[in-house]
Amino acid sequence: MSRCFPVVVVSIALLFHAHPVLSSGQDATVGTRKVITRVTPQYPGMARSMSIRGSVKLEAVVAPNGTVKSVEVKGGHPLLAQAAQNAIHEWKFEPAPRETREAIEIKFTPE
Repeated sequence: MSRCFPVVVVSIALLFHAHPVLSSGQDATVGTRKVITRVTPQYPGMARSMSIRGSVKLEAVVAPNGTVKSVEVKGGHPLLAQAAQNAIHEWKFEPAPRETREAIEIKFTPE
């Protein structure tokens, strides 16, 4: 792995006020609202067997009560996108006065 990889990860984390997901080869960065409940995306078997890695960028519409109303994939490998989208639908955010749009990035790295 490159020596600059940790610097890039930290920079992205600071840029998006990151909240890492401690899981098997995945982490996430989130927008402005705090995530109360995170569901870790299931690494797709086909992607793992093909050693596919990468990030999936998503935008979640979050209701005032913190539930995720919708998730739109903004970019990423198609084999990883559905797993990320399914997991985000299960997340719960802190309550807020109004509906918000949260930029989320899920990183998949096979182990």
